Amino acid sequence: QGHLVESGGGLVQAGDSLRLSCEASGRTFRVAPMAWFRQAPGKAREFVADISRSGGSTDYADSVKGRFTISRDNAKNTVYLQMNSLKPEDTAVYYCAAGSPYSSTRPVEYTYWGQGTQVTVSS
Repeated sequence: QGHLVESGGGLVQAGDSLRLSCEASGRTFRVAPMAWFRQAPGKAREFVADISRSGGSTDYADSVKGRFTISRDNAKNTVYLQMNSLKPEDTAVYYCAAGSPYSSTRPVEYTYWGQGTQVTVSS
């Protein structure tokens, strides 16, 4: 079984930065792609970013490209999401995901999910 725990969310103003962390335990995620998704109230869960096993390949949603950066530290079984120039439309619960055999933008491909961390950006 895998276990993912997100942290780092909070309430910030537009233009501020936050760094989310997702620590994996109970299973070796060092060889697995990992991803971040987000879900705003009344909306479907949407892809934010993913990162390959080695960290050498990343992909981003168009809405966050140039502002967000995903990275990982396999020695710590942790994946990060650095979020800069935050906008009110970035407000959502952010989820870490793992368990897909390949990097994917589709939530259904991932088996393991964290509990989510709330990010609120005020204007």
